[in-house]
Amino acid sequence: MSVTIQIEGEDQQVALGARLAEATGQKALIFLQGDLGAGKTTLVRGFLQARGHSGNVKSPTYTLVEPYDLRSGQHYHLDLYRLGDGEELEYLGLREMLAEQAVLLVEWPQRGKGWLPDPDLLVDIAHRQQGRSVSLDARTPAGEEILSRISLREFA
Repeated sequence: MSVTIQIEGEDQQVALGARLAEATGQKALIFLQGDLGAGKTTLVRGFLQARGHSGNVKSPTYTLVEPYDLRSGQHYHLDLYRLGDGEELEYLGLREMLAEQAVLLVEWPQRGKGWLPDPDLLVDIAHRQQGRSVSLDARTPAGEEILSRISLREFA
Protein backbone atom coordinates (compact mmCIF):
# COMPACT_ATOMS: atom_id res chain seq x y z
CA MET A 1 0.00 0.00 0.00
CA SER A 2 1.40 3.41 -0.91
CA VAL A 3 0.30 6.98 -1.43
CA THR A 4 2.00 10.00 -3.01
CA ILE A 5 1.20 13.59 -2.07
CA GLN A 6 2.49 17.02 -3.02
CA ILE A 7 3.92 19.34 -0.37
CA GLU A 8 4.02 23.07 -1.01
CA GLY A 9 6.43 24.33 1.64
CA GLU A 10 8.01 23.89 5.05
CA ASP A 11 4.74 24.37 6.96
CA GLN A 12 3.14 21.50 5.05
CA GLN A 13 6.24 19.35 5.59
CA VAL A 14 5.95 19.93 9.35
CA ALA A 15 2.20 19.23 9.17
CA LEU A 16 2.83 15.94 7.36
CA GLY A 17 5.25 14.94 10.12
CA ALA A 18 2.53 15.70 12.67
CA ARG A 19 -0.03 13.60 10.73
CA LEU A 20 2.45 10.71 10.68
CA ALA A 21 2.97 11.06 14.44
CA GLU A 22 -0.78 10.93 15.05
CA ALA A 23 -1.11 7.77 12.95
CA THR A 24 1.93 5.95 14.38
CA GLY A 25 1.85 3.79 17.48
CA GLN A 26 4.57 3.55 20.10
CA LYS A 27 6.74 1.18 18.09
CA ALA A 28 7.70 1.76 14.47
CA LEU A 29 10.64 1.86 12.11
CA ILE A 30 10.29 4.69 9.58
CA PHE A 31 12.85 5.35 6.85
CA LEU A 32 13.22 8.81 5.31
CA GLN A 33 14.89 9.02 1.93
CA GLY A 34 15.62 12.02 -0.25
CA ASP A 35 18.40 14.24 -1.48
CA LEU A 36 20.16 16.77 0.75
CA GLY A 37 17.73 19.57 1.53
CA ALA A 38 14.64 17.54 0.67
CA GLY A 39 13.11 18.15 4.10
CA LYS A 40 13.67 14.88 5.96
CA THR A 41 14.62 16.62 9.22
CA THR A 42 11.78 19.11 8.79
CA LEU A 43 9.34 16.21 8.63
CA VAL A 44 10.97 14.66 11.74
CA ARG A 45 10.59 18.01 13.55
CA GLY A 46 6.84 17.95 12.87
CA PHE A 47 6.65 14.33 14.04
CA LEU A 48 8.51 14.96 17.31
CA GLN A 49 6.68 18.21 18.08
CA ALA A 50 3.36 16.42 17.63
CA ARG A 51 4.62 13.81 20.11
CA GLY A 52 5.34 16.49 22.72
CA HIS A 53 8.91 17.64 22.06
CA SER A 54 9.21 21.40 22.54
CA GLY A 55 12.91 21.98 21.86
CA ASN A 56 14.95 22.20 18.69
CA VAL A 57 15.15 19.26 16.33
CA LYS A 58 18.36 19.17 14.38
CA SER A 59 19.72 16.50 12.14
CA PRO A 60 22.07 14.22 14.10
CA THR A 61 24.53 14.25 11.20
CA TYR A 62 27.61 14.10 13.44
CA THR A 63 26.24 12.21 16.44
CA LEU A 64 24.34 9.80 14.14
CA VAL A 65 21.58 9.29 16.72
CA GLU A 66 19.55 11.64 18.89
CA PRO A 67 17.30 10.08 21.55
CA TYR A 68 14.05 11.74 22.64
CA ASP A 69 12.49 10.43 25.84
CA LEU A 70 9.02 11.92 25.51
CA ARG A 71 5.85 11.49 27.50
CA SER A 72 4.48 9.71 24.42
CA GLY A 73 7.35 7.19 24.53
CA GLN A 74 10.94 6.69 23.42
CA HIS A 75 11.96 8.04 20.00
CA TYR A 76 15.26 7.89 18.14
CA HIS A 77 16.23 10.13 15.24
CA LEU A 78 19.09 8.61 13.24
CA ASP A 79 20.97 10.27 10.40
CA LEU A 80 23.23 7.74 8.69
CA TYR A 81 24.65 10.12 6.07
CA ARG A 82 28.14 10.03 7.60
CA LEU A 83 28.05 6.34 8.47
CA GLY A 84 31.26 4.75 7.21
CA ASP A 85 30.12 1.15 7.42
CA GLY A 86 26.79 -0.42 8.34
CA GLU A 87 28.57 -2.36 11.07
CA GLU A 88 28.86 0.91 13.01
CA LEU A 89 25.15 0.57 13.76
CA GLU A 90 26.02 -2.26 16.13
CA TYR A 91 28.19 0.12 18.17
CA LEU A 92 25.43 2.73 18.21
CA GLY A 93 23.12 0.24 19.91
CA LEU A 94 20.79 -0.38 16.99
CA ARG A 95 19.86 -3.86 18.18
CA GLU A 96 18.81 -2.48 21.56
CA MET A 97 16.85 0.39 19.98
CA LEU A 98 14.96 -2.03 17.75
CA ALA A 99 14.14 -4.25 20.73
CA GLU A 100 12.64 -1.34 22.67
CA GLN A 101 9.09 -0.08 22.52
CA ALA A 102 10.30 2.91 20.48
CA VAL A 103 9.86 4.83 17.25
CA LEU A 104 12.97 5.02 15.06
CA LEU A 105 13.08 7.72 12.39
CA VAL A 106 16.02 6.95 10.11
CA GLU A 107 17.44 9.37 7.55
CA TRP A 108 19.73 7.97 4.82
CA PRO A 109 18.75 4.34 5.61
CA GLN A 110 20.54 3.09 2.49
CA ARG A 111 23.83 3.68 4.37
CA GLY A 112 22.81 0.96 6.83
CA LYS A 113 21.88 -1.57 4.17
CA GLY A 114 22.41 -5.11 5.39
CA TRP A 115 22.18 -4.02 9.03
CA LEU A 116 18.76 -2.41 9.15
CA PRO A 117 15.60 -4.51 8.95
CA ASP A 118 12.86 -3.59 6.50
CA PRO A 119 10.98 -0.50 7.64
CA ASP A 120 7.34 -0.35 8.55
CA LEU A 121 7.06 2.77 6.42
CA LEU A 122 9.32 4.24 3.75
CA VAL A 123 8.96 7.99 3.21
CA ASP A 124 10.62 9.13 -0.01
CA ILE A 125 10.87 12.89 -0.55
CA ALA A 126 11.72 14.29 -3.99
CA HIS A 127 12.29 17.88 -5.10
CA ARG A 128 9.79 19.26 -7.57
CA GLN A 129 9.79 22.56 -9.43
CA GLN A 130 7.24 23.72 -6.83
CA GLY A 131 7.60 22.05 -3.43
CA ARG A 132 8.13 18.34 -2.88
CA SER A 133 6.60 15.04 -3.88
CA VAL A 134 6.32 12.68 -0.91
CA SER A 135 5.67 8.95 -1.30
CA LEU A 136 4.56 6.94 1.72
CA ASP A 137 5.08 3.23 1.17
CA ALA A 138 3.94 0.67 3.75
CA ARG A 139 6.35 -2.26 3.93
CA THR A 140 4.83 -4.23 6.83
CA PRO A 141 1.37 -4.76 8.35
CA ALA A 142 2.30 -2.10 10.95
CA GLY A 143 3.11 0.29 8.10
CA GLU A 144 -0.22 -0.48 6.44
CA GLU A 145 -1.91 0.32 9.74
CA ILE A 146 -0.12 3.70 9.87
CA LEU A 147 -1.21 4.52 6.32
CA SER A 148 -4.79 3.47 7.02
CA ARG A 149 -4.95 5.88 10.00
CA ILE A 150 -3.20 8.90 8.52
CA SER A 151 -5.28 11.90 7.53
CA LEU A 152 -3.97 13.50 4.34
CA ARG A 153 -6.98 15.70 3.52
CA GLU A 154 -5.03 18.94 3.92
CA PHE A 155 -2.54 17.81 1.27
CA ALA A 156 -5.08 16.94 -1.44
